Amino acid sequence: MPFVYSLQQQTNPVICVQLCSKVNIVCNFLLIKYFSSLGLINNNIPEKVFDLLEEMKLKPDNYNLTVLFNACAQLANDRAMKIGRKLLHEMPVIYRNDTFLLNSAMHMLMKFGDIQSAERIFNLIKKKDIITYGAMMKGYVDNEMSQKALDLFEQMHLNLNNVTYSIVFNACAQLVNDRAMKIGRKLFDEIPVIYRNNNIILTSAIHMLMKFGDVQSAERIFNSIKKKDIITYNAIMKEALDLFEQMHLNLNNITYSIVFNACAQLANDRAMKIGKQLLDEMPNNYRNDNTVLNSAIHMLMKFGDVQGAERIFNLIKKKDIITYGAMMKVFNACAQLANDRAMKTGRKLFDEIPVIYRNNNIILTL
Repeated sequence: MPFVYSLQQQTNPVICVQLCSKVNIVCNFLLIKYFSSLGLINNNIPEKVFDLLEEMKLKPDNYNLTVLFNACAQLANDRAMKIGRKLLHEMPVIYRNDTFLLNSAMHMLMKFGDIQSAERIFNLIKKKDIITYGAMMKGYVDNEMSQKALDLFEQMHLNLNNVTYSIVFNACAQLVNDRAMKIGRKLFDEIPVIYRNNNIILTSAIHMLMKFGDVQSAERIFNSIKKKDIITYNAIMKEALDLFEQMHLNLNNITYSIVFNACAQLANDRAMKIGKQLLDEMPNNYRNDNTVLNSAIHMLMKFGDVQGAERIFNLIKKKDIITYGAMMKVFNACAQLANDRAMKTGRKLFDEIPVIYRNNNIILTL
């Protein structure tokens, strides 16, 4: 009992392994349960679990097998594949009707890319639950076999959970054919009220509709989300860039602003490349458009390109309150840098602010 208490109180995985190395009794159960309870299966600790497993003489029970299958799925390297397949092959007959355990085994095999073995296990499961179908469909989607995912979805006669909705929407987004559009739209229309505030489901739906080219519906869903998180914003911005790259039409000022704002939101390598190229290629007739240029300033500031933002700011002949608002980021950057050039730039920008804006509290607090 003192050992069990010490293990339960321990927060350092290395010390925990050392404790267990001194004792054999129920060690496999306790240590693997410890790693799982701390969420360490998701943080490169699977290798430690494998090391321990190979030292143990006791056979893992169904709980430990589930954790080990998940660890193998997480790593999916040569060692994990060897261990996972061996554990599955040696699994006692009494566990071969354990749906929860078989779901984990199926998930693991899908992560290995072993579709046939996963399908064989799926067919062995007598009482398939929503998690069984979800694991199989997600495996198909992850392996770019979304047609099979939809085949399986249409065979189901179970109430869907939030995970299943997201998986099916992702399958439809991957296919983008007539069948996928029909299934995806119908499924979205039938979502129960309890899931209509679920950010994960709605984000997947946005992704799907943007892939369908239905920007209006995607925007409507986006606006309906009460508590938007970074994943929600990134989803619609990423899809906006995907859609933009598929366009073969002349852009207008609204399109330029939308794309610049999308690039600003993402601010990753792809967004920086698209945003800067679009700005360089922008026709002269938009180089006096305050709305477009304000968006460009905002984007460049998000990229950390203060000089580029300042250059655009100086191009704007008739600066408005939004223009100065966009340049507030420059003031903040100057305040953070606090070097000679930053102070000079900050003072110059402040001196240029028209008198009518000098009573604006937001600008003055910078």
